[in-house]
Amino acid sequence: MLHLPAVFYDLNIVSITLRLFLAMLFGGIIGLERGANRHPAGFRTHILVCMGAAIAMLTNQYICDVWSATSDPARLGAQVITGVGFLGVGTILITGRSRIKGLTTAAGLWASACLGLAIGIGFYEGAIIGAVLIFISLAFLPNLEDYFYEHSGVVNVYVELKDAGFFRSFMKGIEKMGAETRETVFGQGQPMTPGGVAFTVSVRYPKHISSRIIIDQLSDIEGVTLIDEL
Repeated sequence: MLHLPAVFYDLNIVSITLRLFLAMLFGGIIGLERGANRHPAGFRTHILVCMGAAIAMLTNQYICDVWSATSDPARLGAQVITGVGFLGVGTILITGRSRIKGLTTAAGLWASACLGLAIGIGFYEGAIIGAVLIFISLAFLPNLEDYFYEHSGVVNVYVELKDAGFFRSFMKGIEKMGAETRETVFGQGQPMTPGGVAFTVSVRYPKHISSRIIIDQLSDIEGVTLIDEL
């Protein structure tokens, strides 16, 4: 635990300035990573969420110190977490091909709000460690995630066929590749080809083959007009 002077934990101009500055700094760092990758909520959004949460906790501490010692210091914080949850939903998109986008951005907003709550109440240790780990998770772990997904032996693809008559030959083509289907869902989007059929399928393939090779082989099956990895 950090043993800082009492001035950093009491409500005064020094602690208020420090907490809001840390909220702006940590929220901005996380937001820069999201914005640099062209995600919906970026630099300014994360700063506003983190600072807003910090202000809410500062207000909570003010209420407890000035108005009532029996006030619940967690009440406003709970409302912030709930409110940011609704804000995060707005960044989540489901495309016509059932591809879900924005989940990580929504989680980043929620985590930024939690950082702001920790900073606002003066929990500096948790805020600093949390900010570092959140940034590492967003900036460096995607490569590790991609590696494991690439070697998982399962790929989800969106497929469009010229017409429904080619569906059986497509499934047989998967079997000839030494792969197998796990789940097939029809009606996932409007086919580009008139009279075509669209669906998503989960394919389990031998782990010694890369997912890129599987996609190339699937695209060569007769009747396939479009294939895209989800």
